[in-house]
Amino acid sequence: MADRAWQVEFHSAAARELRKLGKPAQIEILRYLRARIATADDPRRFGKALTRDLKGLWRYRIGDYRLVVAVDDGRLIVLVVTVGHRREVYD
Repeated sequence: MADRAWQVEFHSAAARELRKLGKPAQIEILRYLRARIATADDPRRFGKALTRDLKGLWRYRIGDYRLVVAVDDGRLIVLVVTVGHRREVYD
């Protein structure tokens, strides 16, 4: 386990998107964030860097859902910017 804990925060739009998903998807996403991301030494190791218009952001793949996040190393915060189904999340 990491010496430092990452704090996971949701942008208000991402929190609304999460609430629109079914309960099983919500539970799966929150469990993933708590178990993997919040306790990781480097949360980037679980994600993939995005390119083009989303350069500087990272994505996590959780089943059929994707989370687009911004990682703030200085404050140890992973900010969830977007939550959605893989077909729609990058639109």
